[in-house]
Amino acid sequence: MDARCRALDVLTLCDPAEKAAAARALFGEARTGSLTLAPQARLSEPHGVPGRPQRPRLVPPDEVPRRSPHTPHGRAALLHAIAHIEFNAINLALDAVWRFEAMPAAYYLDWLQVAAEEALHFTLLREHLRSLGHDYGEFDAHDGLWAMAWKTREDPVARMALVPRTLEARGLDATPLIQDKLRRAEDLRAVEILDVILRDEVGHVAIGNRWYRWLCEREGLDPVAHYGELVRRYQAPRLKPPFNEEARRRAGFSDEELAYLLGDV
Repeated sequence: MDARCRALDVLTLCDPAEKAAAARALFGEARTGSLTLAPQARLSEPHGVPGRPQRPRLVPPDEVPRRSPHTPHGRAALLHAIAHIEFNAINLALDAVWRFEAMPAAYYLDWLQVAAEEALHFTLLREHLRSLGHDYGEFDAHDGLWAMAWKTREDPVARMALVPRTLEARGLDATPLIQDKLRRAEDLRAVEILDVILRDEVGHVAIGNRWYRWLCEREGLDPVAHYGELVRRYQAPRLKPPFNEEARRRAGFSDEELAYLLGDV
């Protein structure tokens, strides 16, 4: 079966554990070359994209309660919020595979790898959440990541610019700060899981940077200038410091791009 069709099938799955397992299996098959790939195929979007469980309840971002790790309940809520991000990230990666045609084969394999790694992150977080007496779906969450994916569904340049290298890249900045709080709360297992996530997310943002620049070159666009235009056009959040400049550099951000984030250009 075609890898892009399979990605769409996995995207429509609603059960989080089933989706995570299927995403990891899909990458395993793609990596061994046992799947076909039809980059030129134009696939139709079925009803129910993305597949979601009935819970968590999705609310506006400002209605999600604050998540302090200094109490057991607050720590569970914080970890639930991160698990929700990782679950959404599985959907985002799978959507990048099926939705955008006429890309190089390496593009599709890159995003299948991202989906598999996000699935691992979600699974690790859910297991830890369960060890604390909670589960995914218990706490309210918001839909900001998928909302931006939907807005950029017709423009792969905008998708690469505003999802992996904007919203997801924010995790590079936030994760060390969250880890400090979790250390103070003596949740060393959560710190270990976030080590894995931060390591992998550097690679995911690098993939977003790589394909954003590739698309800009194909279309004759200046990556830095066009990024600012996309932020305005799609009303993306203007990110604020502090920035994890070391991780962002490892993920492929240039000096000029970091200067833009810092408001120096």
